[in-house]
Amino acid sequence: MALDPQAKALLDAMAALPALDFTQLTAPAYRAMLAAAGSLAPGDAVASEEDLRIPTPNGSLAARVYRPVVAGGGNDALLPLTVFFHGGGFVSLGIDSHANICRCLAQRAQTVVLSVDYRLAPEAPFPAAAHDALDTVRWAATHSAELRVRPGPLAVAGDSAGGNLAAVAAQQLRGDGTIAHQLLLYPVVDCATEHPSYESLATGYLLSAAQMRWFKDLYFGPDAGQADRADPLASPLAAALADLRGVASATIVSAEFDPLRDEAEQYAARLAQAGVPTAHVRWPGQIHGFASLIGALDAADHVLTHAAQALHHALHVSPSRLRQPETT
Repeated sequence: MALDPQAKALLDAMAALPALDFTQLTAPAYRAMLAAAGSLAPGDAVASEEDLRIPTPNGSLAARVYRPVVAGGGNDALLPLTVFFHGGGFVSLGIDSHANICRCLAQRAQTVVLSVDYRLAPEAPFPAAAHDALDTVRWAATHSAELRVRPGPLAVAGDSAGGNLAAVAAQQLRGDGTIAHQLLLYPVVDCATEHPSYESLATGYLLSAAQMRWFKDLYFGPDAGQADRADPLASPLAAALADLRGVASATIVSAEFDPLRDEAEQYAARLAQAGVPTAHVRWPGQIHGFASLIGALDAADHVLTHAAQALHHALHVSPSRLRQPETT
């Protein structure tokens, strides 16, 4: 199919900007450039937002809790929890950049969303972000009273690099009742291999193959080898089939014009092969990161409704009955 006209207009406008030289660009300069680009549309209105810090073995992490306006009133009802990890190539962005996605998921899925500021590379290289994801999910699963959410299985969600972390958490915590569902929006799931879409969609579609290589080089650092990149903590697609059995059900969205498209779709197929209930959709005409572009792309609103419906079904309609013990 052709590019969505709204996505094409956005890409045409961006084509007039100076090209980034990823052989010279530093992470601080890239973060500053993103900060100067301004904010995105805010997303849905929610009942409240609260900042907190999550203790981990490697120090506390900033986080934010989004509580929806409960349909039909009854805002004191305990809602299920979704832990969200933002994208940004493991190098950039954070809670604020992805607030619009979190608000929409919270309101439309009727879930409390806990958005986590995991450590970024290159200051904290692999496996820091993966460890932060596991630590925060474990903490959230045992602190439902503190978070004022429904006890029991939670969902994990993320876009791009955050989708990687959500997938890692779902794999590593498989079978213990912690995670009911994983929502992965155009995730990074293979840091070791470049799939055909890296070549066919290498340039001209917002995220480039060169940019992904730059992200990965910063995430792993100069001393990492191929074994690090192929570790399932970095590349969920590299996990053995036996290690995927028992992983939480999945909703995976790929974008038609995204260098990461093929690996996301292979991961959906791999999960299904392992017997994991998996729903995958390739969003036609769209580019990497499109869910964030509320107000600029109609597809952003549509995909967030799709994602929220999947979360709502997993958490409200057919949640696992497994329960985890509370700790204080």
